[in-house]
Amino acid sequence: MADSIFGKIGDFLGKNRPWYKLPALLAAPALVQMRNELREKNLHDTEEPPLATRKPGDPLPPNVKDQRTLDGTYNDLTCPHMGAKNRRFGRNFPLEKTFPDTANLLNPNPREVSLALMTRQEFKPATILNLLAASWIQFMVHDWFAHKKSASKSIDIPIRDTDAWPDKPMRIAATEPDPAPAGSTRPPAYANDNTHWWDASQLYGCDDATGSNLRTHVDGKLRVSADAKIPLNPGTGFEITGFTDNHWIGLSMLHGLFALEHNTICDMLKGRHPDWSDEELFEKARLINTAVLAKIHTVEWTPAILPQEAIAMGMHTNWYGITDEEVQDVLKFLNDDEVLGGIIGSPTDHHGAPYCLTEEFVSVYRMHPLIPDEFTIRSAATGEVLGNYPLPEVAGQKGRKVFEKFSPVDLFYSFGVAHPGAVRLNNYPRFLQNLNRDDGSRFDLAAIDILRDRERGVPRYNEFRRLLRKDPVKSFEELAGDPAVAEEIRKVYDGDLEKVDLMVGLYAEPLPEGFGFSETAFRIFVLMASRRLKSDRFFTNDWGPHTYTEEGIAWIRDNGMASVLKRHFPQLAGALHGVENPFAPWKAAGQIRASAAGEA
Repeated sequence: MADSIFGKIGDFLGKNRPWYKLPALLAAPALVQMRNELREKNLHDTEEPPLATRKPGDPLPPNVKDQRTLDGTYNDLTCPHMGAKNRRFGRNFPLEKTFPDTANLLNPNPREVSLALMTRQEFKPATILNLLAASWIQFMVHDWFAHKKSASKSIDIPIRDTDAWPDKPMRIAATEPDPAPAGSTRPPAYANDNTHWWDASQLYGCDDATGSNLRTHVDGKLRVSADAKIPLNPGTGFEITGFTDNHWIGLSMLHGLFALEHNTICDMLKGRHPDWSDEELFEKARLINTAVLAKIHTVEWTPAILPQEAIAMGMHTNWYGITDEEVQDVLKFLNDDEVLGGIIGSPTDHHGAPYCLTEEFVSVYRMHPLIPDEFTIRSAATGEVLGNYPLPEVAGQKGRKVFEKFSPVDLFYSFGVAHPGAVRLNNYPRFLQNLNRDDGSRFDLAAIDILRDRERGVPRYNEFRRLLRKDPVKSFEELAGDPAVAEEIRKVYDGDLEKVDLMVGLYAEPLPEGFGFSETAFRIFVLMASRRLKSDRFFTNDWGPHTYTEEGIAWIRDNGMASVLKRHFPQLAGALHGVENPFAPWKAAGQIRASAAGEA
């Protein structure tokens, strides 16, 4: 009911002014209406044939009702394979709009786009954020999606003679399409190598072998030391955790932190349920830890990178609703309305399409400019510089050596007082444009980002806007908001505005006040961020003490990023004191000492 009323108000308001120019109390209904329209028009299933449903009366496997499976099956009990590992990415646009533009796959050359429009000339900081915000989004993305690369097909990107790139052409493995039925006339679709659910698979894995290897098999716990070091796999040299691709020190820190958090939850549960088995403790702690991660992303990370009042209100509403928890405890019916009671605990709803993540969602989360080229490690106690490292020295297996050299307190403090990069043109890390991986492969990640959108049929920028019912930009000047930048983009695309790639347009687009990334990208986020919660029965129908335990619900309610950090590294309390959002810049050591002296 409230959702419908908000939507009608928002529809009226949105016809006159952009939602982000309205006062927050008026912008909120406009956001609800935007989400409702996106749910109605921008969810498209790619499974062919459709996923099979469970027949009435068919028995369920043991334990799937009350715990998540590693491979994501049986989250939806009527459609067991919905959202599971190896299921296809969906689309946010009609399928006929998502055929790859094979004739223009290399036009303009992705390497030339990278060099001209992505290369960081000087670091542009995002001063509203700290560097943990950059680590966090990659940590989340590793839970959500991973495409499979073809072992037999490749795409050759031509390299001009004056380019110093050593291999000509640059050869990139193609994305492996999911096999299509004979006679299919649909565009290619691609399977997700992760589960589609928000289930912390980056920590726990998506298969039994990985899931078993990272556990101690005692009291439900994960393998991690007291100083947040996850042991290394002697065969690979990487940490024994759920997802290890593209690893660097920022990910090591978060994997270690939330492995410790899992183990602390196990201790809490064992204290209340001393008769529980290792398996019972592990599964319940996994549920609780996963929900804490989802809550942090929803009500802390998102408002940090989008510090716009209406968005903060919307993210709070997504989780809590507009009525407080005490009222909801008394008036239980409020939980059935996702505006009044929040998505959490409301009825599950897939909004007409089987749940999955989408190719467009993957595209709008290309945020590599957040990564700086240089990292300074400082003492949390004094602020003294302990070491300076270029990005290559904190990436891959080298990053683990740096991780072992410093205390986690100093590392988290160093990230807390440093800024990531702004998600804008000409701010892409140079190292990632010439990425040498531990396996010996080498590539330009910015060029690949451009190529992947074209290869997977993600529309280019102006068409992307049209399909979201936004007006297309009519000039390069309107796109960039800066005549000099507009001219750079015009040259790369030979004056053809319709060829501007999605990532270029998103990075160039002028930002409304309070936005850390583009408003066009945000529209996909509005849809998919709520969908990740609304489709998941562990956040909706099965939310509550009957699944999580009373103490588990209390743990989720009472914890966020700051409390997790301070629980495991209490020395960080001073740096976090008075900081409203743990992904915003922390207090420097000098500020902490001055504050302490003043209080004394």
